[in-house]
Amino acid sequence: MAKKIKKTNKVEDLFEKILTDKAVRKEAVRNRFEYFFPIYFHRYMEYESAPFHEEMFRILEDETIKLAVIVAFRGSAKSTIITTAYVLWSILGVQQRKFVVIEGQTDQKCRQYLAQIKNELLNNELLRKDLGPFTEERDRLGNATAIIIKKLNVKIMISSVGQSIRGVRHNEHRPDLIIIDDIEDTDSVKTKESRDKTFNWLVGEIIPAGTKRTRFIVVGNLLHEDSVLMRLKKKIQNGEMKMVKGVYREYPIVDEQGNPLWPGKYPTPEDVAVEKEKTTDDIIWSREYLLKIISTTERVVHPEWIQFYNSDTLHDGLRSIAIGIDLAVSEKESADYTAMVVGHIYGHGRNMKIYIQPNPINERITFPVQTEYIKALVAMQKQKHWRVKLYIEDVGYQKALVQLFERQKYDVEGVSVRGSDKTTRLRLTTSLLKDGRILFPEKGCEELIEQLVGFGKEKHDDLADAFAILVLKVIEYNPRSRTAGTFNGPRFDAI
Repeated sequence: MAKKIKKTNKVEDLFEKILTDKAVRKEAVRNRFEYFFPIYFHRYMEYESAPFHEEMFRILEDETIKLAVIVAFRGSAKSTIITTAYVLWSILGVQQRKFVVIEGQTDQKCRQYLAQIKNELLNNELLRKDLGPFTEERDRLGNATAIIIKKLNVKIMISSVGQSIRGVRHNEHRPDLIIIDDIEDTDSVKTKESRDKTFNWLVGEIIPAGTKRTRFIVVGNLLHEDSVLMRLKKKIQNGEMKMVKGVYREYPIVDEQGNPLWPGKYPTPEDVAVEKEKTTDDIIWSREYLLKIISTTERVVHPEWIQFYNSDTLHDGLRSIAIGIDLAVSEKESADYTAMVVGHIYGHGRNMKIYIQPNPINERITFPVQTEYIKALVAMQKQKHWRVKLYIEDVGYQKALVQLFERQKYDVEGVSVRGSDKTTRLRLTTSLLKDGRILFPEKGCEELIEQLVGFGKEKHDDLADAFAILVLKVIEYNPRSRTAGTFNGPRFDAI
């Protein structure tokens, strides 16, 4: 939605001239997609636009941005703005695109995108006047696969996941705008093999089809922490795309304070609550409106599995102390947290129990501060005859921290997750939780427990991941009992 043009006395004549004079109209919208939308798509504007819409318009207008990944809540008008309106403005306006390709997950979805554009070209009077007649290309079954606007030498083509467009041309033009809209669903992200297949298709078949001028606009929802959108997000935020300017934006239905992101449509939090009641499904609400990643339809950790200990009842027999550490490098407000969870291990085999210690670390801190925190935590936990074992996720720059502590003679081990996702790691801890062999203090672990029970819905899960790193390494090194019934836990590196 663009801002509604208010017909005051001062602008009424200009507005009327824009609607009736083709030359004036085309000049008015030539450089600004934000002006194009209210003029050509005014019938879609039921509500006043929001600031996030204006940001989307600026991103779409900025040709220096070669890759834009936009994730927005259901009903935010993202597909109308990007997959329909922007495609048409990119042809009519200053960007002068000649060969647009729209990618969708299935042929049926792609045909819907093309049908929406066709509907505008047929029934939108202003577009019909300004873009002129068009023809269609069809496949052997008679389904439309492309629209040709001969007057402008423009082609709008559709293609679905798995199809190759490498080498395709429209006359002398290779694709110069590629829209990628909802190319994944909850089934396609379930396995790493399927996720890899989609991502490899994107980078191996779709991106090479363009030129230096080609823009890629990716639209969708977050369905998995290793999905295509999340991989692109990480590449953009980690600065891995040095040769291409990329941006990533998320627009949930409410901000972190619970305020509606689109006040024109949802004036109050109560209006958002009404929308939630219509949805009726908490998982769909979390995934498609709050933009929370839900990797599974099942709860990983059930509240009734959380059991507590009273520190006054602890007895002698502490075997070892371990700390699971999940590091984050950024201090930005939207970044992940550095999390450190301490466990005291008692007993062996099936008699082993892990007592999680209160007040785990969960902060946004820099590399030097992380080092000091770990040293202080080890010093605090270390007892006269006990060494403290550090388990640090061994990814990226974190390897340097592992090497630093090794040189300083700390008992440290880098933990390679080898492509396993957080859900899998946490799920492997649940047998001990259910058996009451992982215990929590009565106070001091509220946030950790909240992340465990709400895993998949909570905005941050860093404590949960540090917890899983700790528990799985303790399981791996749990000495075998000589008696029957020994617990033989899964090896962490076998995940």
